[in-house]
Amino acid sequence: MSSFQIVNPATGIVERTYETASDAAVGDALARAHAAFPSWRETPVAQRAAVLARVAEIYAERADELAAIITREMGKPVKQGLGEVGISGAIYAYYAEQGPGFLADEELTVATGGSAVVRRAPIGVVLGIMPWNYPYYQVARFAAPNLLLGNTILLKHAPSCPESASVMEEIFHEAGLPRDAYINVFASEEQVARLIADARLQGVSLTGSERAGAAVAEIAGRHLKRFVLELGGNDPFIVLDTDDLDGLVRTAASARMSNAGQACNSPKRMIVVDGLYDDFVAGLETRLAAMEPGDPSDAATRFGPLSSEAALDRVLELVDDARAKGADIRVGGARLDRDGAWMSPTLVTGVTPDMRLYREEAFGPVATVYRVRDVDAAVELANDTPYGLGSSVYTTDWALANEVADRLDAGMVYINAPGGTEPDVPFGGVKMSGIGRELGRYGVDEFANKKLVRAPKR
Repeated sequence: MSSFQIVNPATGIVERTYETASDAAVGDALARAHAAFPSWRETPVAQRAAVLARVAEIYAERADELAAIITREMGKPVKQGLGEVGISGAIYAYYAEQGPGFLADEELTVATGGSAVVRRAPIGVVLGIMPWNYPYYQVARFAAPNLLLGNTILLKHAPSCPESASVMEEIFHEAGLPRDAYINVFASEEQVARLIADARLQGVSLTGSERAGAAVAEIAGRHLKRFVLELGGNDPFIVLDTDDLDGLVRTAASARMSNAGQACNSPKRMIVVDGLYDDFVAGLETRLAAMEPGDPSDAATRFGPLSSEAALDRVLELVDDARAKGADIRVGGARLDRDGAWMSPTLVTGVTPDMRLYREEAFGPVATVYRVRDVDAAVELANDTPYGLGSSVYTTDWALANEVADRLDAGMVYINAPGGTEPDVPFGGVKMSGIGRELGRYGVDEFANKKLVRAPKR
């Protein structure tokens, strides 16, 4: 039985099943991508950029259709789906416009004279293993820089996103990309392992869980393949002082519950100094209690279902464990009585280190709030996590904000704003949150051969 199927999380109904690729089909896809590489790498950079520019245009032209697909697949409210389509198109446009400059020769000054140039060249076929929570965006930040660079791509998407996976391949070809330069494969985990081990594959990028990341890194390491891992997060939202508490609470609620809380860089731990804690919690409790889950296909809906029953069960396990060990469930904390993967927005306080919720990522609509005495305690708690993806610091004192930013063990720090994403700034973390960077000029370098061309002094 195929694992690639659309199960509408708003209803629990299986809408369509796709056939898992045979071993022969997966092998053929790798052979085709490998054969397409020499031609694609020799295609002028301007032509490669033009393909990406056309992809961006198609995303804009088909935005309503694309948003509706992921609403069916993973329950994203259609308004948020349109936002995802927009940022995905912006990533393709960014690399089309700015990317050729990133590939320009980098001249070095050498003490012994002569010339030395670093030239960025593609390495071959790279594999992307993508998750369900942002089906278009995750692919864009991997595919855009690599196609610009001249690599060819195999793309293995999440089993719950077969329609969006197929339509992305269709859009690349419609935009003029050679058919074998980007190939979608409905591959199994075993087939993926064999792909990574194959000498024709040069690198792999995974966005997903720590378990999946560790498995991919182990195989890639054994076969000396490059890899990029973007994994989980348990991002702190540090509140030190504010001149607009109501606005800050509104920001916290919106950032945490967007996409039903299913974002790796969502602010999951609210860390609030003692003097603001009670008012912050009261305000957040009121806002979360007022959030009404609704039909994700309705443009007015801001809070939809989780992506699947399995995702819902994992979140409920963490909340139930915290409740059993004495945490205070201020709002929500339960499955909603309706068909589909529905859970109410949840607020938890009194979380202690013996609870799973303290260490593990709640990939769903659960906010935890911690009381701390001062800045030092806030930083200590923020860093007391195996993760290190994003973080945010709120204060009217900009010097203090920058001091705290330097002390946080995170790949990204946002000051007076929740963690987000932009095409031209790097995205990635440290510790168990992953290895490598995507987006911006950094996204080009992960799977590039930074080749030295050296000539002696004449």
